Amino acid sequence: MALGSNVGDREAHLAHARARLGALPRTRWLKSSRVEETAPLGPVPQGPYLNQMVLLETELEPAELLAHLHAIERERGRVRGARWGPRTLDLDVVKFGDRVVRDAALTIPHPELAHRDFWQRELADLDAP
Repeated sequence: MALGSNVGDREAHLAHARARLGALPRTRWLKSSRVEETAPLGPVPQGPYLNQMVLLETELEPAELLAHLHAIERERGRVRGARWGPRTLDLDVVKFGDRVVRDAALTIPHPELAHRDFWQRELADLDAP
């Protein structure tokens, strides 16, 4: 699970997301990567992001998990506007074990996984002992 924020109190947004993710039904928080500041992606001018990966164990189905993620984003004032635009909180399902999902609402593994070096570093951080 990828967490990102570049609007407002970025650290507070990530902390809220971590707490809420750990409290999801039938879900257990296992581990977090280090928080990393990164340059924004895409054509919209905006400030830098704080990014982090978390490892969860869940019995939720991917679509159920996504619905919870969108609710957590809204709690922090996320408004879906310009693609690649600034956001208070962005929560992405990057991987879901070995599952592959391809539908209109969700693609797993995340299609940008191979193109985001910071996600690769954060996933490696989660794999570290």
